[in-house]
Amino acid sequence: MDKKKVIEISELTKIYQMGETLVHALAGVSFDVRENEYIAIMGPSGSGKSTLMNMIGCLDTPTAGDYILNGNNVSTMDDAELAEIRNREIGFVFQTFNLLPRTSCMANVELPLIYAGMKSSERKERAVEVLTKVGLGDRVDHKPNELSGGQRQRVAIARALVNNPSILLADEPTGNLDTKTGEEIMELFEELYRQGNTIILVTHENEIAEHARRIVRLRDGLIESDEKVENPVLAREAVS
Repeated sequence: MDKKKVIEISELTKIYQMGETLVHALAGVSFDVRENEYIAIMGPSGSGKSTLMNMIGCLDTPTAGDYILNGNNVSTMDDAELAEIRNREIGFVFQTFNLLPRTSCMANVELPLIYAGMKSSERKERAVEVLTKVGLGDRVDHKPNELSGGQRQRVAIARALVNNPSILLADEPTGNLDTKTGEEIMELFEELYRQGNTIILVTHENEIAEHARRIVRLRDGLIESDEKVENPVLAREAVS
């Protein structure tokens, strides 16, 4: 039986005005994402992948078309509604980590729960739980500048997971990491996928995209191809 659709995107269009020029960043993109899919979105500079990521992440609204996220049509939402749905439905992982430098790992991870109105004791318990899940249970009181790049990205992933979001949206998550650390982070994403998370990865690197189970390639604001990955990098080993 097919898993339920988390995302339904239909004829999504985004036009920006740059002076007197109209730029068609997305020119009618349609695709669905089901629960526990692991998708990489790829495309050259100017293909529309960053615009599409902003749409999926509810950071921007389309000029035309529909975007249904977990049954909610977010295409027509105002900024306040978008902020609420972002906090509830989407866990972001950025290339630059986006951590607060002067606060502990726990405080960084708790942040989405503060916005969600969760009380302090529950927040702390949940933050420790997800930090432990990403292998940082012994670093909860450390500040980001006391951690390696890989550990900082693990904190960012813990923060993204803390609200149990519908989607984990990762933008070039290994872009600031060396090759070995990048592989460790991709192993963590593989583990999260196997635990049932829905992951959308935006990347320009084929080696990173090949960890996913499906690759959507954009060109000139349109989907050029949408294919299953026959032999994902980390799935070559048998599931223990």
